[in-house]
Amino acid sequence: MKIELFHSLKVQAAISQADIDAWVSGRPPTSLAPAAASSNAALPHLAEGPNLRIVKLFSLNDYLGLSTHPAVRRAAADAALQCGNGPRSSALVGGYTAWHARLEAALAELKGTEDCLLFPTGFAANLAPQAAQRAQPHVVILSDELNHASIVDGARLGRRDGARLLVYRHNDLGHLEELLQSQVPRGSRAVVITDSLFSMDGDFADLRGLAALRRRHGFLLVVDEAHATLVCGDRGGGAAEMFGVAADVDLHVGTLSKAFGCLGGFVACSRRWKQLLQNRGRAQVFSTALPVPVVAAAHAALQVAAEEPWRRERVWQLARRLGRELGVPASSPVVPLIIGPERAAVDASMVLLQRGLHVPAIRPPTVPRGTSRLRVSLSAAHSDGDLAELVAALRACGLRFRGVDSVLGEAATAALQAGALAAETAVAAAAVAAEGKSAVRPAAAAAAARVDGMAGVLAAPTMGVAPLSRL
Repeated sequence: MKIELFHSLKVQAAISQADIDAWVSGRPPTSLAPAAASSNAALPHLAEGPNLRIVKLFSLNDYLGLSTHPAVRRAAADAALQCGNGPRSSALVGGYTAWHARLEAALAELKGTEDCLLFPTGFAANLAPQAAQRAQPHVVILSDELNHASIVDGARLGRRDGARLLVYRHNDLGHLEELLQSQVPRGSRAVVITDSLFSMDGDFADLRGLAALRRRHGFLLVVDEAHATLVCGDRGGGAAEMFGVAADVDLHVGTLSKAFGCLGGFVACSRRWKQLLQNRGRAQVFSTALPVPVVAAAHAALQVAAEEPWRRERVWQLARRLGRELGVPASSPVVPLIIGPERAAVDASMVLLQRGLHVPAIRPPTVPRGTSRLRVSLSAAHSDGDLAELVAALRACGLRFRGVDSVLGEAATAALQAGALAAETAVAAAAVAAEGKSAVRPAAAAAAARVDGMAGVLAAPTMGVAPLSRL
C-alpha cells in the first residue's frame, strides 16, 4: 500500500479507497500492482490522486511529531543540496563527517556521557555491545524476557561467541538477583541489558531497582532507550534521566527513528567503550555511515525538542487522557489495549480502518497467545479531535479492553481465550454498524477470509517473548 504522508501538524495519510477495500478484504493493494508500481512511473504530488481518503495514524513511533517539522525538513534538504548523501563508506574508512561528529557530541550531552557512537539503525546499535565483548572470557549476559528482538539477536551473537545467556522474568528483580548470586561464577563479567520502555506493553523497566542491584553486584548495565529518548525526562534524556539513575547506566542505547523522526541508532558511553565498539562492534564497523541529510535532520530534531518542550508534555497529556477515557493503564505514549483472541483483535483493527483510523493489531508470536491487542501509539501531533475520534471508534467496537497487568497470569490469559466468541461477536456487530457509514464492503460477512488474508500484513515482526524465552 502506498501511503502519502503530508502536513506538518497532522499524523495522517492519504490512502485510496481502493487500497482500503483491498486491505480489509485481504487482496493485494491496487497501488502495488505491476502497472502502478512501474519503476518509470512518476509519483503523484502529495495528497493528489483519485478517491483518496484521509486515514489518521495511531501506528507510528513519531512521538513528538518531528518527522515533518519544518526545521527538520529544511536541515535535511540543505544538507542534501550541499553534499548529496555524503561520502558512501563505513565511518572508519571514509564515511565520517563533521555532521556525524556534531550529532554524536549533542547526543553525548543529552545522555550525560563522555562520548557517543552512531550506528546505521537502532537494531545495529543493540547488536554491537554484546558482540563487542566476544573476546572477553567468562561473560554472562542477563536479559529481560520481554526485550526487543534486536537485544535478543545481540544476546544470541554473544552466546555464539562464548558468553553465557540467562533470561530473567520480566521486571522481576528478585529473580535477576537470584541469577546473579547463583549462576554468575566469581570472576565472571556480568552484563544486564533491558529496554527502558517496552514497546509492546508500554511499561517501564525498574531502573531504580536495577541501579541499586548494579551497585551491589558490579555488573555492566546496558539500557535500550529507543522509545524513551526525547519522550521521558526533564530534558528528554530518557527513562534513566526520568528516574534519576542516568549516571548508573554504562551504555545508553538509542534510536533516531522514533521520537527524532529520522533514522539511525547510537550508543552513548565512555570514550573507552566507544573505542571498543569502533574496533569490535561489527554492526558499525562493516556498515556504511548514515547519510549526511539524515544526520543533519536528526541534529535539527534534537534542537527542536529542546526548544519546544511542549511537545513532550503534550504526548504525555494525550496518554493520560486516553487511559482515563478507556479505563486502562496508560503509563507511556505506547498504550496497549488487550483484547485476547487474535481474530477479535484483527477484526477490531479492520473496523477502525473503515472509520479512517489506523491502529495495528499485534498478535503472536510478537505477544503471548491470548494477549492479542490493539497497539495505540500517540504523538504530540495528534489533536484533541483526533483522540476523541479514536475513543469514540474504540467504544463503538463494543469490546472491553484490558490493561497489561490484567493478563500477565495464566488464569487471566485463559479467561481471555474463553471469551473469544463474545469478543468476535461484538466486533462483527460493530463492523455491520460501520458498513452503513463507509463505502467498504461489509466486514462481518467476510470475517474469516479477511483474517486469513491479512495474516502477513498485520502481523508485526517477531520480537520479544517467544524467541527470547526459547534461548
